[in-house]
Amino acid sequence: MSTSQLAPHHAPQRPVPVSVRRSGRWPGVFGSVFGALVTALAVCSGDAVARVFPYGSRHRSVNDLGNQFVPFHAHLWDLLHGRARGGLLFNWQSGYGTGFLPDLGTYLTSPFALLVGLFPRHDIDLAVYVVTVLKMTAAAAAMAWLLRTQRPGPWWAAGLLGASYALCGWSVIEASYNPMWLDGLIAFPMLCLTGEWALRGRRPLLGVLVVAVWWTANFYTAYMATLGAALVLVVRVVLTREGARERARVVGRAAVTTVLGMALTAPLLVPLFLSSKQAYPGWFKEFSPVPWSDLFARLLPATYSFGSPAVFVGTGTLLLVTALPFHRALPLRTRLWWAGLVAAVLLSLQWAPTHLAWHVFATPNGSPYRQTFVLAGIVVIAAWTGLAAGLPGVRALAGGAGVLAAAAAWAAGSTLATGWGYALFCGGLALTAGAWWALRHPRLLLPASAALAAALVAQAAATTAYGHQGKLAGLDDYASWGRSHTSRERALQRADGWPEYRTDAGRPALSGNDPLLLGGEGGSYYSSHTPDVFSRTMTALGAGSTSRGRSVQSLDNPVTDAVFSVGARLKADGKVVRAEALPLVTVRPAGPAPEYGGSPFANQELLLGAKVYEEPVAPGVCRAGTDTFLWAPEYNATARLADGRPSRLNGNQPKNRAALQPLGRSRGASSALVFEPGPEPARWTLSCLDRSRLTAAVTALRASAATSVRVTDSGLTATLPPGSTGTAVVAVPAIAGWSCEGGPVRSRLGLLAVPLDGHTTTLRCEFTPPGLLPGLGLAGVSALTVVALAVLRRRPEYLAGLRRRGRTA
Repeated sequence: MSTSQLAPHHAPQRPVPVSVRRSGRWPGVFGSVFGALVTALAVCSGDAVARVFPYGSRHRSVNDLGNQFVPFHAHLWDLLHGRARGGLLFNWQSGYGTGFLPDLGTYLTSPFALLVGLFPRHDIDLAVYVVTVLKMTAAAAAMAWLLRTQRPGPWWAAGLLGASYALCGWSVIEASYNPMWLDGLIAFPMLCLTGEWALRGRRPLLGVLVVAVWWTANFYTAYMATLGAALVLVVRVVLTREGARERARVVGRAAVTTVLGMALTAPLLVPLFLSSKQAYPGWFKEFSPVPWSDLFARLLPATYSFGSPAVFVGTGTLLLVTALPFHRALPLRTRLWWAGLVAAVLLSLQWAPTHLAWHVFATPNGSPYRQTFVLAGIVVIAAWTGLAAGLPGVRALAGGAGVLAAAAAWAAGSTLATGWGYALFCGGLALTAGAWWALRHPRLLLPASAALAAALVAQAAATTAYGHQGKLAGLDDYASWGRSHTSRERALQRADGWPEYRTDAGRPALSGNDPLLLGGEGGSYYSSHTPDVFSRTMTALGAGSTSRGRSVQSLDNPVTDAVFSVGARLKADGKVVRAEALPLVTVRPAGPAPEYGGSPFANQELLLGAKVYEEPVAPGVCRAGTDTFLWAPEYNATARLADGRPSRLNGNQPKNRAALQPLGRSRGASSALVFEPGPEPARWTLSCLDRSRLTAAVTALRASAATSVRVTDSGLTATLPPGSTGTAVVAVPAIAGWSCEGGPVRSRLGLLAVPLDGHTTTLRCEFTPPGLLPGLGLAGVSALTVVALAVLRRRPEYLAGLRRRGRTA
């Protein structure tokens, strides 16, 4: 479409039927490529200005990006290269053994995630960054394609609007360090595209596959994208189809497509949902809407706040959408529906019932406005609707500018608004208003479009850089792979002895998932699916945790190391300490099921089956020759023996829980406990480990333990001494999904247990994620339905072909 075709009209045009509004394929490709390039330029420029990795020394991995997502992608790399301990169903490396399919579905099933396998493993941070940028560019390309599918218009404008969607504040600030959310950014225009196909009765089978791919990629944001796409389809149906029957047919086609696509993902989604029910409960916070001044402040570029919606989309796009109600080239009915949809979605961000509906009826842990990208997408579609009908006239631009000026004035009451934000907003508003006006002159097409692109890139880059500044100031950050990572990884590889014994990455940790990042088979684990039984078991034994119990830390303790078969542990100085450890399977005597109490020392003895700790000989003083351990879960300071090195405890309830801390070997009275600085904690216990007793207990248990253990990706086989009776205890958490030959699976003090009858000499256990088999059944039904629909769809064509051949014969 030329610029003359974008000239303002003085009267509403009669809507042209959708079926005849087709444009060439290559302009659509050009628009998608242009949008992707603009997006990549803006994101990379913003990162470079902020001097974050890979452009500078500042850490990019903040919060869960460094703590969860980079380590999980490192584990995916190991899976792709055949180096992982475990497979798609089970993960032997984290949390002493845990289910992996839910983690896979939550973090790693994006089609883009597979690209990390093309990078060297030590470049995992760069790989995740490249994947992140590619997802943003793909979102821009998908949106640009969608816009030209809905209505014909200039490819460069579709590309710019697609880029403004991909560069929305939610994308460059929040989803940039939650890369799996970016799949939802792509899913929204793709699901809207399936709605367009349903509107026209085209590509039903492809639509099912599109739904399945993006629900697999990230079900959480795909759910939000599906709600948004449904709202867009409703408006499209109302405006382009007449009659209840015709509208019902379109909605029905779209519903069938969505349901079948979602059902194809059931083998992943059913186990994932069941796992979330069995996970340790996360942080719950009652939703409270932000002040409207804060919300309008986030329309400005260069603003940051963890708890408010990042609704920035660029002033060029904002001007088009605020001009839409005044754009008389469109029928009033069209203007009201699209403007009403934008307003309704904006209001839904601030109302508790709709807030819950957007977030799968559960207030999220952390950022409370995760659906903001849907609003950005609807704003862009509404802006394109107006632009494709013709350039807005002076009155429309003036009306839109007035609305934006009022919003900016309201934002002045917010502490989130910045001087740079106002400067970029006002300058961008003036520049884009002039550019949209100048486009009525064909000679000014190139400079006007360049001005629009420059304004978007400048504002988005500034927002990206300012977001980095805010995140680094307020969130934890983690170093990219460096020498420390490499040296620890190599030390763990040299100490490897799996499955004879486990190797633990130790403390202090580089992330919440060091076993996945560095190697080994340790006890630390951080996920949205951290099992409740595992977290509570490790807490009872004295383990520390962060993220309100969902990030369980490795427990540096000889007793638990022996029970969990940890034969090598990496220390803070980079050296590996070895110890005698039990096999993965031991045999315990029959008797009533024991239960944990309030003391982690007594709980460890209960799990071991022997008394190995003793009381201090004097307050704060252990007997000479024993190892001193301090339990002070709420303490957030330093403790040491008077003649020893200080140890930091990081208790900050309810978010953090300090681990049971080893303080060193006691020399008697000279090794008195010292809290520094300040007073002692309100709750603490000092206990003294007798190593000789521990050695004797391990020797006794080893005499009746499994003589050999073999592991597979999702199971194990242990050979037991003849005549074994009592209970076989496997040193893995007793999570749902385990089944063993020879007896029912039970839990003994949080570990997997199987009763023995004296005849069992081989114990075979296998892990199957709960819900996998029903999910496979549901997916099979969906696949058969899709095949049947494909056959029925092609049957009339086939019969017509037979009739034609018969007449020819």
